[in-house]
Amino acid sequence: MAMKHYPAEFKADAVALYRSRPGATIKSVAEDLGVNTETLRNWIRADDGRRPGAHSPTQAAAPAQVPEPTEAELAAARKRIRELEEERDILRKAARYFAGGDALVNRFQFVDDHRRRYGVKRLCTILGIARSSFCYWRRTVPARAARQAADDQLARRIRAVHTASDGTYGVPRITAELHDDGERVNHKKVARVMRTIGLAGLRLRRKYRTTIPDPAAVKAADLIGRDFTAERPNIKYVGDITYLPVSGAKPLCLATVIDLCSRRLAGWAIADHMRAELVVDALAAAERTRGSMAGAIMHTGHGSQYTSAAFADACARTGVRRSMSAVGSSAGNAAAESWNASMKRETLKGAKAWPTARHARLSAFRWASRYNTRRRHSRLGQRSPITYANAFFAPSTTLPQAA
Repeated sequence: MAMKHYPAEFKADAVALYRSRPGATIKSVAEDLGVNTETLRNWIRADDGRRPGAHSPTQAAAPAQVPEPTEAELAAARKRIRELEEERDILRKAARYFAGGDALVNRFQFVDDHRRRYGVKRLCTILGIARSSFCYWRRTVPARAARQAADDQLARRIRAVHTASDGTYGVPRITAELHDDGERVNHKKVARVMRTIGLAGLRLRRKYRTTIPDPAAVKAADLIGRDFTAERPNIKYVGDITYLPVSGAKPLCLATVIDLCSRRLAGWAIADHMRAELVVDALAAAERTRGSMAGAIMHTGHGSQYTSAAFADACARTGVRRSMSAVGSSAGNAAAESWNASMKRETLKGAKAWPTARHARLSAFRWASRYNTRRRHSRLGQRSPITYANAFFAPSTTLPQAA
């Protein structure tokens, strides 16, 4: 392992090694030490200039007087040579450990693997690490192994939860799922393990405009004023329409009715059109689910479907009071738009469209059912909508489980 800068002691030892081998060439000694041939040659020339009796520029022809080394000097030189050769072997072996980067843990592991042969002190000196740091690292091996085993076990549980959610859950929902299963784990640890194993929840896609207002239609007043909360189920609802894109074909349209207390999808309808009967069918489905919606508020946007006479008649028959957000307000129906975004994000999973209309219908049906009964909602304390709603009712009057 070559160095860019060599200490003076190393240079002196290298020159001494060359001089102790009368039959050796500069090239062979340089290869043994792992240095450049010209570098060693320059060291020898510089040493020649410092030795007693060395020739000066004006005495170039005078032969240099080289004193014979004593036995003690030869023995010391031979010992140093052996040390240098052994250090060279150690560095060559250590290079295999650093193939993935010269990380500190790799150096610790090398010392641990070779300490019986070379000794900890010498290995730490050669590799440039503190012996106390190595000793601490070795003492904590069992604790690190236990932590790694715990992380591996947690990773398996996280994978299972992530897979069960169709790859949609992120850190908050996975943490809540683990808590319900009795796993007391911090969300930061879940995030760390998920980064390690390359898992992540799905992210929002960009929105598409589906609300097209009718300027001539009669508008209803805004009865909720962007207050998308409710004290109990069945008193406030929001409705909206969203596209279900189909590859190479006309998109389907999904109309929804969502309870603002439990965020439950109370009713929904899918069609290949955006006429008023689509939203009328969604309201009728919600009424069937609830049994009665009399007195509740039905809040929507200003789309022509919701301002139509057909939808007004349906609301009158159902007994709900119509409410509409302000014209041109992107936040006027945020709860419904959030539901649409989550549904598309977690069903399309990055794709631009479903392959067929049948795929789109079945995917929306499956997700709506999972959403109501199993999917954890951040606004509900990471509980599903039906689980949250059931807390408001006695067991004998619990809401039906069907979506």
